[in-house]
Amino acid sequence: MTMLTLGGALRSGLRRALAEDPDVVLLGEDIGVNGGVFRVTDGLQREFGPRRVIDTPLAESAILGTAVGLAYRGFRPVCEIQFDGFVYPAFDQIVSQLAKMHSRTNGDVRMPITIRIPLGGGIGAAEHHSESPEAYFAHTAGLRTVVASTPQDAAVMLRQAIASDDPVVFFEPKRRYHVRAEVNEEVDLATALPLDRARVVARGTDATVVAYGGMVGVCLDAAAAAADEGVSLEVIDLRSLSPVDWDTVEASVRRTGRLVVVHEAAGHAGFGAEIAATLTGRCFELLLAAPVRVTGHDIPYPVAKLEKHHLPDLDRVLHGVDRVLGRVLVVEPVETTAPARPVPSARELVR
Repeated sequence: MTMLTLGGALRSGLRRALAEDPDVVLLGEDIGVNGGVFRVTDGLQREFGPRRVIDTPLAESAILGTAVGLAYRGFRPVCEIQFDGFVYPAFDQIVSQLAKMHSRTNGDVRMPITIRIPLGGGIGAAEHHSESPEAYFAHTAGLRTVVASTPQDAAVMLRQAIASDDPVVFFEPKRRYHVRAEVNEEVDLATALPLDRARVVARGTDATVVAYGGMVGVCLDAAAAAADEGVSLEVIDLRSLSPVDWDTVEASVRRTGRLVVVHEAAGHAGFGAEIAATLTGRCFELLLAAPVRVTGHDIPYPVAKLEKHHLPDLDRVLHGVDRVLGRVLVVEPVETTAPARPVPSARELVR
């Protein structure tokens, strides 16, 4: 076991993939000489050379277009997008080409491309550097969409994504790049938890809390705080957004009878809506309360000084738990001694 940050675990996964398969190549802006904006690829170009770790122009569409061509020729490209908000110039390549190629060729062509994208806020950055575009890709048939929230998962899931013959959008919660934990770098992928499986990270009986990425840590803190008040929360790290491990989540909701979904992205048409709707359909007769979503607000990502008000935090998650438990405090209006002023009638206003 080795103590690694999440960023270091990603580097470990990339190094293993490069060493084990000569067809794996990395592409991205400043990933070679500079080691990437978050230093995830630091040292890999020196170790494997500029033909395996390729510095590209500042053109995300060109990066993905090149990756599609490489995949056609038998390579396994791993593309880095510097920030979540920079992926949109490559959206057409990903959605119109990459996701459709296997179906378009009647199964003759595989696209084993992994797209690494830092996800979400919490680092004091601006718009285009703190966005959560996961619902766009989870909605797109033909793509796997996954999110790693721990160093151990980062190391293993990235290797699994690269080994997959499907195109994988691999989200990395940037607020957790420096989270440190013990990592087993020698995990056998054949025995590891499959890429499309969720993980129950805390057992509980009173409500199920579903999260992914940067919100998993927040929800674990909420579970610890709730336990001090005698409330037992089961926390599930979803890990895969497409496909979703419905069996694991459904089994939990059937035990607890309550569901809270937490994510950073805006609530309107966010991924939490799909979780809530599907689980309502699957568990309707056992639900003790309507599912609750705790999300970012329906606004463009705010300036850094305001992001603490935008992102779900411990208090907002616990408030969501109180709502699903029917424990929301109703504040009574404060009585005053001053007499109420009568509201003038329309006739009096005319006078």
